[in-house]
Amino acid sequence: MTNAAALAPMVALVFVTFAVWTMLFIRRIPKLKSDPVPLDAMRIRATRPILSEQEMAANDNLMNLFELPVLFYALCLALAVTGWRSDFFALGCWGYVALRAAHSAIHCTFNNVLMRFIAYLLSTLLLFALWVGFALRLAA
Repeated sequence: MTNAAALAPMVALVFVTFAVWTMLFIRRIPKLKSDPVPLDAMRIRATRPILSEQEMAANDNLMNLFELPVLFYALCLALAVTGWRSDFFALGCWGYVALRAAHSAIHCTFNNVLMRFIAYLLSTLLLFALWVGFALRLAA
């Protein structure tokens, strides 16, 4: 895994995040045009207008993409800095991106909770394995 190859999965996940952000705004703009919301209503979540299920799913997924993926970004940067090359890291990082993209696609479309949870669980276990692999290599 070259330095650029270590960053490519990170960039791919950033574009997944941008895709979810775009989907959220595509879903919200028509509602805002038809039913304008006073700015004061946006101060805190409790006073915001009720979102549709599709808007809420995209909103929740966007927030998800700033939770555990932060550890993925850190790992990709650490791999780029160290220059460590390994099929384990290359395949694992791309696998993580694929699982997170699947999680986002499920969450933002048909939103099957069991399928979404499986994608989330597998991605989290893979991320954990990648960090254990990195820590072991660092300790060696």
